[in-house]
Amino acid sequence: MVGGSDISLLLDQLAHCCSRPRYAFMLLTLIADVARPDGSAGPMVRVEDGLVPLRDWLCDALTPMGQRDPRRLALIERVWEELRANGQILGDTEADAKLVHDEVQVRVRASGKTNLSRAASELVKAGLLKRHYQGYRVDHLNRGAQRQAVYTLTGRARALVSSRPAPPRTNAPARQGDLFAS
Repeated sequence: MVGGSDISLLLDQLAHCCSRPRYAFMLLTLIADVARPDGSAGPMVRVEDGLVPLRDWLCDALTPMGQRDPRRLALIERVWEELRANGQILGDTEADAKLVHDEVQVRVRASGKTNLSRAASELVKAGLLKRHYQGYRVDHLNRGAQRQAVYTLTGRARALVSSRPAPPRTNAPARQGDLFAS
């Protein structure tokens, strides 16, 4: 269980070291939600039946925070206009809305990764996060070289990692050898 003073000390540290402390706190909390007991998360996160890169998952998880932002609303209008000008809007309301939604998601994820990297860099400098990369390395101009980010909570941020509860028991009847029956 996280103590109140641990969180208040963490918030105070974020307020002094981050340009966007609320965003940084949300980022740390999301990382803690998928972190292993050692505080590390990534390079992949299980989503339903598949695996998603940690950075993509974080961007998607933070996306709803900007739904009412005037810049997001302007982006949606811009995408509608661009697709209309390119002749991609066909008049099918449902299909057109999905096309616009998908394009907006691609653009929001791209800008979200920039915001995420900036916040992660501030958290690394503050001693609250360690960052390294895992994956296949190839000779490539892109520094990422098909590697994926792994974030590890450190310092006061470790207080956000909850101890995982035991898996829920099934309603199966107790068997011989079970120490505690339901």
